[in-house]
Amino acid sequence: VADSHPYVSTHWKRTVGVRGSAKTFEIRLQMVPSIPDGSHSLDRWLLPATRLHCSQTVVTMPSRRDELKNDDALRRLNSIQRLGTIALALGEERTRSELLPFLIENNDDEDEVLLAMAEELGKFVPYVGGPAYANVILQPLEQLSQVEETVVRDKAVESLCKVGEQLPGNSIGEHFMPLIKRLAQGEWFTSRVSACGLFAVAYPRANASQHAELRQMFTQLCHDETPMVRRAAAQKLGPFAAVVERDVVSRDLLPLFTDLTSDDQDSVRLLAVESCGAFAAALSKDDSSNSLLPVVQKFAQDKSWRVRYNVAAQMVPLCEALGPDLTRAELVPAYVKLLEDTEAEVRIAAAGKVAAFSKMLTPAIIVSQIIPRVKELANDSSQFVRAALAGVVMELAPQLGKQPTIEHLVPVFLNLLRDPYPDVRLNVISKLDQVNQVIGIELLAQSLLPAIEELAEDKHWRVRLAILEHIPLLANQLGAEFFQEKLGPQCMRWLEDQVASIREAATKTLQKIAQEFGPEWAKEHLVPPVLAMIKNPHYLYRMTVLVAISSLASYVSQEVFINTMLPVLVSCSKDRVPNVKFNVAKVLERVAPLVDNNVIQQTIKPCLNELAEDADVDVQFYAKQALYACDNIHMS
Repeated sequence: VADSHPYVSTHWKRTVGVRGSAKTFEIRLQMVPSIPDGSHSLDRWLLPATRLHCSQTVVTMPSRRDELKNDDALRRLNSIQRLGTIALALGEERTRSELLPFLIENNDDEDEVLLAMAEELGKFVPYVGGPAYANVILQPLEQLSQVEETVVRDKAVESLCKVGEQLPGNSIGEHFMPLIKRLAQGEWFTSRVSACGLFAVAYPRANASQHAELRQMFTQLCHDETPMVRRAAAQKLGPFAAVVERDVVSRDLLPLFTDLTSDDQDSVRLLAVESCGAFAAALSKDDSSNSLLPVVQKFAQDKSWRVRYNVAAQMVPLCEALGPDLTRAELVPAYVKLLEDTEAEVRIAAAGKVAAFSKMLTPAIIVSQIIPRVKELANDSSQFVRAALAGVVMELAPQLGKQPTIEHLVPVFLNLLRDPYPDVRLNVISKLDQVNQVIGIELLAQSLLPAIEELAEDKHWRVRLAILEHIPLLANQLGAEFFQEKLGPQCMRWLEDQVASIREAATKTLQKIAQEFGPEWAKEHLVPPVLAMIKNPHYLYRMTVLVAISSLASYVSQEVFINTMLPVLVSCSKDRVPNVKFNVAKVLERVAPLVDNNVIQQTIKPCLNELAEDADVDVQFYAKQALYACDNIHMS
């Protein structure tokens, strides 16, 4: 190959992987259909100026530079996304001496290209010689962390953190600290914004003197005149507090947190809220009670609804960090105000945390403080508030116990089950098992089954599907007799639903019910009504019955299947619709292993032989496939 063409001839089929020493490479061919044939394809996927010799491989960069500077942004993007392949071909030394300097010189490109470059450089440590040489990757990433586009900066910071975590200890002070200092003191705000994301990586690996310097730089960023920088500092304050010593958090970082929470920009304050959980975990109980709780309580009444929304979203992690005693004593009033907020978005966030927040409370506090607001939210003017509440309110039942659930929650459940918005009803239905565990099936049946029966006929098919998926659970709890009386007929009606997903789910539900109640119950209550539906004039419903027969076959006795269900299958093989007939062939293939060889030879194979002669090619195909399967069963 090397002798036939300097760029490698058409013997190359797709991409090339190169491995070996600096002088000798083994070349592996890999079939990748997306790359075109021909020697010119190497112009994109390896190095266009690559020259191969028998004893030495020389890889040069000129044409690759042209590729990376191509006028077509897509070609430049494709080349950047394969930097790893280029680096692997060049080797570690030449990647450090040629490829990285080239990238440093050519970092003025489309945002998509720069984003791909920032991502690829985060994976470059193995290509430059490992952690000992990882510092050479910092410079191009430092440049990318200062560009105007936010997503590029964020990805560059993410990659800087990955590389920083792999740097050896001496490189932190020699290379990573100066980088942070340059970014933190940069003239343009973008560099200072990026600097905020690097402190949490550098601090655990720095020495004591460097710790003080890092804290000083972070303090300057928290007091920066540019709101975007303060916002970035507020966002990264929590992760930084998580790696700083506890006494230092209280002494140096808590004042910064207090300042940021009083910022005149609501975008800064709302991001400062996210640090509450980290500070609660880092501070002592006394410091949390004296310094952190007043801030949270103030946030809960902030003039900006976005800040209050963030407080509601962060309330549960904060409570877990503070513990149940402080939560019950100090945070319940703040949470109640969030549940009563004038903005629907805040009520949505707070309502979705009702169950999780209540885990920190006693049943008496839940009944006196939370339940009255839950009842109000169940009738909220916003359907999204009601939907958020419906998804979690059922989880209050185990926390309250039987009698309070019956008295306070069941009316709320019934109200939400009749909500005109389908997502509200779906969310309630998905949590029915929570109530059943507490109040028992008898009370559940008396209070909720009428509503469930009504929803089983709901005009929204997703609501019907949600009810259907919970039928096996109800069957398990209700018992065979009660289930057949209340929900058995409805299960049969679902087999003839207009929506295919409902019919398919109904067949699976029947299978689970048969498994639950046993073969004798299925023989008496499931098999007769299912087989009766085979006379439906619409072929889609007849096909559903075939699927139901296939699902039930394993859960009835062989005698019932052979004497009752198999004759129906055979009769369907004479259906006028080809779709029904080839589905008969598919079902016969699935059920053949369930019967003995005499039944296969005397009943199933004659039926399949007849279908194999059908005029429809699809019927022939599935029939022959089933015959082949039957022959294999006989041979085994």
